[in-house]
Amino acid sequence: MSTAQQLPLIGVEQPSILAFSDIRLRLQEQAPVCRILTPAGDEGWLVTRHAEVKALLQDHRLGRSHKDPQNAPRFFRNPMLDMLVTSDDVETERRAHENKRVLYTKSFAARKVLDRRSRVEAIAHATLDGIIAAGPTADLHESYSMEYSQQALCDMVGVPAEDRRRLLAMMDTVGDTDRQHAESGMDALFGYAAELGAKRRDEPGDDVISRFIDSGLTDEEIGLHTVTLLFTGLSGLASHLDFGVLLFLRNPDQLALAMADPNVMVRAVDEVMRATIGSPVLPRYASEAIEIGGVTIAEGDLVMLDFSLANHDARAFEEPSRFDVTRTPNPHFTFGHGMRHCTGAPLVRIILAVAYTALFSRLPSLRLAVPEAELESHPGGRLAGGLARFPVTW
Repeated sequence: MSTAQQLPLIGVEQPSILAFSDIRLRLQEQAPVCRILTPAGDEGWLVTRHAEVKALLQDHRLGRSHKDPQNAPRFFRNPMLDMLVTSDDVETERRAHENKRVLYTKSFAARKVLDRRSRVEAIAHATLDGIIAAGPTADLHESYSMEYSQQALCDMVGVPAEDRRRLLAMMDTVGDTDRQHAESGMDALFGYAAELGAKRRDEPGDDVISRFIDSGLTDEEIGLHTVTLLFTGLSGLASHLDFGVLLFLRNPDQLALAMADPNVMVRAVDEVMRATIGSPVLPRYASEAIEIGGVTIAEGDLVMLDFSLANHDARAFEEPSRFDVTRTPNPHFTFGHGMRHCTGAPLVRIILAVAYTALFSRLPSLRLAVPEAELESHPGGRLAGGLARFPVTW
């Protein structure tokens, strides 16, 4: 085994927009499972290919539990990511995961999400009204990708409009890359989110928090789930909105196909999810030794599943670098797989499909206001994802 100094460092490189760093591509070519050094300074395994990612997503020996959570190896050090690591035994963690899936499946049932589509569309158009009034140029990242994602997701979850700015500001603090600063905001954030649960008991509605209440959760449990949902949702939505728009601008023929048929637009969302390139961040640990890809992952080892690399694996996808809104099948892992499949996928598909449809309907001449070479990925941390700035005109 290589020493830590010789291991490839993954997760700090800033590649070109919608492109992999050379080191990740080399690792995928080299082997399906590679030893790496993380930005936190710990050693771990990076899983680079589709077949091995799929196998490990189905393997009960890989999960969030670790015998010594405080000293478990990390990819990034952040209190929200640290909360994912549990000392529960594998069976207890599995039951807790299944219970959470049942809870979230009820809350994000496809029919319930579809019933709220008109509200999401109203949020998109209200956001665009402001952008158009202030135009004819805008930073699409801040004015649309972030603003629309925040409002649409908070509305679905059931965060009252008057509470959203304060809650999001608290979450921004906890998501900070400065660990001490992030930890300082934890108690206030979860306390405030619990208060939202208590408030909703007196004013129930057709939203996720109200369904949490119906399921018998305490205010503290509601606060925990609310923050978790918003953290996992906001960055991903903003990132895929940014990069989806850029992919459509790069591929006007694919945009025309998607805009001409709502069913194709739904498939286009999955193609955006597949084609967008992000870094692996969610820690997983082996509860016992796992033989895979020609290596042995030892008990307690950190395992990072590189969904983006797997989504571009030529062993699983024909012409993976091509953006194809009619791609079918499209077995990407951005929503996970099997028991690890994201229960919020119907919500994400609706929010993004509405976002693209409304944007290009209202602004059919939308185009970049700067050369694409000037675009940069967001530096990371906090709630932001996607592009640092997305200057557009119309």
